[in-house]
Amino acid sequence: MKEKITIFLDNLIALDYVLFGSTFLFFILFVILGILVRRRALLATFFIFLAFMILLIAPTYGYIKMHEYLFKNSIVITTQKQLKFSDAIVLKGAITNESKKDFHSCKITASVYAVTSNKLKNYLKKLKPFKKMSILEEDIGVAQTRTFKMIIEPFTYSKEYNISIGADCR
Repeated sequence: MKEKITIFLDNLIALDYVLFGSTFLFFILFVILGILVRRRALLATFFIFLAFMILLIAPTYGYIKMHEYLFKNSIVITTQKQLKFSDAIVLKGAITNESKKDFHSCKITASVYAVTSNKLKNYLKKLKPFKKMSILEEDIGVAQTRTFKMIIEPFTYSKEYNISIGADCR
């Protein structure tokens, strides 16, 4: 857990600090407003409630939406083939930089999960895939498309499965 937190903190950009700082300032502002109007209990409670909702929701939602906008990309799987004489799957795909910034690195992750006839189980199985593999692509320019090849091994699952793919770019 400590390692994940340090990786997260090392990957923060300047706009993340601006987001977290402004969120904290809004929290303080609404707490002060709640204290100033303490004679009106309903309004004070609303300001305090709003302050804590901002403190809990704004950093997470803002971080996710800001990074979706700043590091927008699209990724597709062009071919997927399970090898017959080896316990592996070969994925070929392409990633496109759709943002206005060059990407220094993109971590492309493929997740393999089982498929059932139950929609609820399918949703839960997507959250906990049984096999994950990642590769790193470096230096992708604006509007550039880069092809990649990924090998998922060892893969011995014989039932029905799906593969989802995503990229986290910086």
